[in-house]
Amino acid sequence: MYCTKCGNKLEEGQQVCLNCGTIVNQTTKKTVKSDPNAKSKIAAGLLGIFLGWLGIHNFYLGFTGKAIAQLLISVLSCFILSFVSAIWGLIEGILILTGSIDADADGRKLVE
Repeated sequence: MYCTKCGNKLEEGQQVCLNCGTIVNQTTKKTVKSDPNAKSKIAAGLLGIFLGWLGIHNFYLGFTGKAIAQLLISVLSCFILSFVSAIWGLIEGILILTGSIDADADGRKLVE
């Protein structure tokens, strides 16, 4: 279960979120079964396939270093080498959609 305020993972029977201090009301089931901060696998995959040459999917997933590398390869070469980033993004997009890449930069599992 996860905290409804901050998305921190809660242990079974935990009364207070240790991250934000929110009181978890067990009687009304105020907790969420899935992580509210989880990123979409489909969104990340499609961003990788269609906008991977700009690194947009890596920005979305929180992999800022890879995203900046893809963006700089395209922009600094005046888009002459953008095909390199495009192939890189296409491969990562397919890997995301097939489940080979299944977590964001924070380690959260991607949701369908």
